[in-house]
Amino acid sequence: MEYYENLELPEQVVLVGVDTGEFDAETSMAELEELAHTAGAEVLAQILQKREKPDSATYIGAGKLEELKNFCETNEVDLIVADGELSPSQQRNIEKETDVRVIDRTTLILDIFAARARSNEGKLQVELAQLKYALPRLGGKGVSMSRLGGGIGTRGPGESKLESDRRHIRRRIHSLEEDLEALTKRRRLARERRKKDGVETVAIVGYTNAGKSTLMNALTNAGVLAENKLFATLDPTARALTLPDGRNVMLIDTVGLIRRLPHNLVEAFKSTLEEAANADLILNVCDASSSECAEHINVTHQLLIELGCSDIPIITVMNKCDIAGDLFGISTIGKNVMISALQGKGLDALLDAIAKELPPTRMKANFLIPYSDGGAAARLRRDGAVLAEEYRNEGLFMSVIADIHIIDELKNYTV
Repeated sequence: MEYYENLELPEQVVLVGVDTGEFDAETSMAELEELAHTAGAEVLAQILQKREKPDSATYIGAGKLEELKNFCETNEVDLIVADGELSPSQQRNIEKETDVRVIDRTTLILDIFAARARSNEGKLQVELAQLKYALPRLGGKGVSMSRLGGGIGTRGPGESKLESDRRHIRRRIHSLEEDLEALTKRRRLARERRKKDGVETVAIVGYTNAGKSTLMNALTNAGVLAENKLFATLDPTARALTLPDGRNVMLIDTVGLIRRLPHNLVEAFKSTLEEAANADLILNVCDASSSECAEHINVTHQLLIELGCSDIPIITVMNKCDIAGDLFGISTIGKNVMISALQGKGLDALLDAIAKELPPTRMKANFLIPYSDGGAAARLRRDGAVLAEEYRNEGLFMSVIADIHIIDELKNYTV
């Protein structure tokens, strides 16, 4: 008896893009190729066309479409990926002409996110983004998908499958939004609890594949998956980090960013990204070895502004400096520290920088509050973290961690 191994071959892909001059199309195509590799595809060719704007019917012009068709006929092409967001009619027209399945950049990113989501929240966020993107793209199939209904009140032509699918998707979207709202509320309560307990938070943000997870592992032994792929980690991770002055802070890893990140994804992952918006300090991790380092810093900075992080102190962490070239002329945001997370170089300097950017705002104090001033005790319970309470003859003894200004206001009661 002979045994044959079934090998799952990677999909053979052709990338198609239109250079309108709005952005660096060649860099975007290179990034699209990396996304395709991350999704497990093998890129056979790239076709890039210069146009004032994408063709409304076929995305690329007739000549390039003919070139694409001929290439697909002479090669075993499984998939065509467009570097822009395709309309349903553009997608159908390219598929009709080439007889090859077509997706766009957004669908590819959503597919990678779906494969990488591990937590329940991550899976819900990805599904919500996918459904919101798919809903307006269900058109064009109404007649062929028409079917008869069944049961009293449903005789006759009935509802088309298209409308049924739309109704089902809208119900699912509503259900997902409710589930995510509950998770967002839970995350918000956790943040409020950390703030009340005096736990300071440091959020790691940055371009995808900049080394955020490697840095997280180097600082906290978190054991987060770290691969040389885009979006290797999707779900946020929080770990305790001890600073050189003995303080413990919460270090939070967030989802990686990318150029032209689909709007649906930004919306779906807003609760995750809000960890950065509510942090006391942000570490903007950049790949110093990348020729696009300056652009990556700018993309991250713009999104932080959109999230309302303008007033939060930022340390720019230039990672992979062990393999980086000349960094002269690169504009950074806030203070910057040179490190190699993989080699463990520069981490002490980074920890010192974090400690300096997070001056102590809370401290422990003991109070003896007279029973006549119940408001002071109530305020300490509301705004501080009470470690101990004891009723004494002289008054209420309280050991509390609270903001320095509260302790200063109640200094007459400190013991």
